[in-house]
Amino acid sequence: MSDEPQPEAVWYFPEKKSNKGRIWLIVGLVVAAIVIVAVVLFFLIPRGADPQPTSSPSSSASPTPSPSPSDSTDPAPDPSMTPITTPPPVPEPDLETFTAEVKPRLDDAVRGLDLVADNREVGAQIVETLQQDAEILASAAAPQSIASDWSDAVVSYANTLNELRSVLDAGSDPRNALDTSRASLGELRALAGL
Repeated sequence: MSDEPQPEAVWYFPEKKSNKGRIWLIVGLVVAAIVIVAVVLFFLIPRGADPQPTSSPSSSASPTPSPSPSDSTDPAPDPSMTPITTPPPVPEPDLETFTAEVKPRLDDAVRGLDLVADNREVGAQIVETLQQDAEILASAAAPQSIASDWSDAVVSYANTLNELRSVLDAGSDPRNALDTSRASLGELRALAGL
C-alpha cells in the first residue's frame, strides 16, 4: 500500500436560500386578488336604496325628453264612460249534471256514516272528513228548481254532523245522532235524484 494520503470524505451542505421573498410575493398577490373581487362585487351587487336605475353617460349621447303631464294628448278617462265588465253568468246545470257532480260525495257520506257506526274510536276523524265534504256540497251550483231546498238540506245535514261530532267527542252513544245524520243525508240524496 502506498503512503499517499487518502482524500477525506467531507459532507458539504450548501446554505439554504431564503424563501421570504416568494412568501411575500404570494401573500401580496392573494391580498390584491381579494381587493379586486371586493371592488367588482361592490359595483355589481344591486342595492335596494336606489329604486330608479341610473343611466350611464355612455348609454346615450342625447337624452330623451320625458313626457310631462301637460304634453299628454290623451284626455283623462271619464269614470262614467269606463265600461263595467261583469263576469259571464255561470250556466245553470241540469239535474243530471248536478247529480253526477254531487253523487261521489253523497256516496262517500253513506259509507262514512257506516264506518262511524262500526269504528267509534276513529268516528270523530271520519265525521270531520264528512263535514269538509258537506262544505263542498254547499258550494255546488244546484239547478234553480231545487237550489233553495238543496241549500236548506245541506245546512240541516251539516248541523246533524256537528251534533254527531259532539256526541263522539263526549264519548256518548252515537246511535241517535247517526240516525239523524242518515235521515238528513237521505233528504240530500233524494233532492239530487239518487
